[in-house]
Amino acid sequence: MKKVIEQKIEFQGRRIALRRDRVVDGSGRETTIEVVVHPGAVSIVAILSSDEVVLINQYRHTTGEVLVEIPAGTLEKNEDPIDAALRELEEETGYSAKRLVLRATYYTTPGFSNELMYLYEARELTLAKQRLDDDETIEVFVTSRDQALRMIREGHIRDAKTIVGLLTVLR
Repeated sequence: MKKVIEQKIEFQGRRIALRRDRVVDGSGRETTIEVVVHPGAVSIVAILSSDEVVLINQYRHTTGEVLVEIPAGTLEKNEDPIDAALRELEEETGYSAKRLVLRATYYTTPGFSNELMYLYEARELTLAKQRLDDDETIEVFVTSRDQALRMIREGHIRDAKTIVGLLTVLR
């Protein structure tokens, strides 16, 4: 365990901050650790029927690619994760869910970020209205459970939260 000597916010953005921590370990060695401070996020595996799952194609500027993903989004300040999951599901896919079950919580990239992801399974879906954020371009599609798992095995799904979510819920 390391003892924190100093913490300093180096950058504060709209959704994340970059914090520089000075720490000392048990032997007295001092180091600096850079931490991406994140408010947390939700991801949703939306089950449309016994054999169908809702996925999205979303362009991600950071990768320069369109990725196959499950719906997800960042928590707003003081937002309950279940409320965020309901909001993000409807915003990104146009579906609302009558039933949400928390299936897992996990750190997405603990080597440099404190982002905690809440993974939900959504059931009893009804079509509502898609309400994308201004910076989002999303195509919604429905596929079978087997096809979704095949897409992981064949490398068509490369997004970690999607892989974790689908393997957790569909297996």
